[in-house]
Amino acid sequence: MSLPFHLVIEDDVFTRVLDVVLNPECSKERKLAFADFFAHDAPDFLQWAQAQKKNTSHLQNCSVRFVHSQEELREQLPHAHAVIVESLSLGREEIAQAPQLKAVQKYGFLTKNIDLLACAERHIKVLKVRRRANIACAEQAMMMILALAKRLCEVNKQTSTQRLQNAGFQPQAFDRRHTPSSNWARIPNIQTLYGKSMGIIGMGEIGQEIAKRALSFEMNVLYTQRTPLDPESEKTLSAHYLSLEDLLAKSDWVVVQLPATPQTHLLLNHQNLVHLKKGACIINVSRAQCMERQAIIDLLQSGHMGGFALDTLWSEPGSDDDELLHFPNVILTPHLAGSPRLNGLLDFEEMIHDLDHALSPQASALNPFSMSST
Repeated sequence: MSLPFHLVIEDDVFTRVLDVVLNPECSKERKLAFADFFAHDAPDFLQWAQAQKKNTSHLQNCSVRFVHSQEELREQLPHAHAVIVESLSLGREEIAQAPQLKAVQKYGFLTKNIDLLACAERHIKVLKVRRRANIACAEQAMMMILALAKRLCEVNKQTSTQRLQNAGFQPQAFDRRHTPSSNWARIPNIQTLYGKSMGIIGMGEIGQEIAKRALSFEMNVLYTQRTPLDPESEKTLSAHYLSLEDLLAKSDWVVVQLPATPQTHLLLNHQNLVHLKKGACIINVSRAQCMERQAIIDLLQSGHMGGFALDTLWSEPGSDDDELLHFPNVILTPHLAGSPRLNGLLDFEEMIHDLDHALSPQASALNPFSMSST
C-alpha cells in the first residue's frame, strides 16, 4: 500500500503509549512524560518503544489519530485501516462507514462493544488482549482479602511474647500434655475464605478476573451492575446477580470494582451501606470516589464493618494525619494494584505484534477472529 496505514485509537491514559511507539509526530513532551512514568520499572522505555516499531512490517509507515468520543470515532472511520477501542462502540453502522477497515483491536478481552458478526461479514480481523495489569489488580484484591482474613498486618513479626503483648494480644502456651500448640499467640477472629460469599460491584474485566480467583478459593460469587451478564458468562463464573442492597446484605467480602464517573460517584453511601452485613469487609482496588469516605469511617468506628482495604486513595498522595491510618483492620496502599509497569508494556507488545500481522495482505480472510488472549 503506497499510502500509510491510518490507525484510529480511542484516547486513554494508557493507549497513549502507542503514540510514543507508532506516531512519528508524537511530541517530545509526551515521550519524556512516559519515560518518567515507566522509569522505575523500565528505565529503557524509549529504547523499548523504538524496538517495537522497528519489529513491525506494516506499521512502519503509519499515521495515528486519537479520538475522544463516538462522534470523533465516526469522523475518522472512512480513512481507518485499523481501530483500537476500549469503551467506544463499533457497531454495524460504524463498520459500514469504514470501507478500508482491516482490523479492530479491543484494548481488553470483553468485546461486547464490537459487532462481531458485522466484522465477520467484512472479513475484518477482531483482536483482543487479556490485560496483565487487570490480572495484577485482581491479585492485589485477593492479597488484601487474605491479609485481612488472616490479620496479617497486625501479626506480622509479632513472634515473641513481648511483641505480641505490646501489640495488644494475650499469648499463653497451651497444656501440651493434652492439646496442640497452634495459635499459642491466641489471635482471635482469623477467617477462612472457603464457603464465604464475595460480592463484586462491577463485573467488568477486572471484576471477572477477581471472580475467577474467588472461585479458586471455593467462595460463592455474587455480583451487581447496571446490566446483568449474559447467562453463559454467569455460568462460566458461577456468578449470581443481586441488587446492590441484597449484595451488601449477603456478602462477607464486598469488592468495589468501578471507574470514577458521574454515575458511580458516591455510589456506596450512608443510605445503602446500612445494608452491609455485620462483620463484612470492603475491598477497593479501583477508585475511592465511588464510596462516601465518612460512611466508611463510621462503619469502622462502630465495629459494624470487619475491615477495609483501599489501593487508590481519595486524594493522592495521602496525608500523614489520615484518620484511616489508625484502624488496625484497614489496609491502605499507594495505587499499586496494576504494577509493575511491565504488565502494560507486555500488553502493548502483544497488541502491536497482532495488529501488524492482521494488516498483512497475507492475513487469512477466512478466519476474521484472532482472539489473541482468552
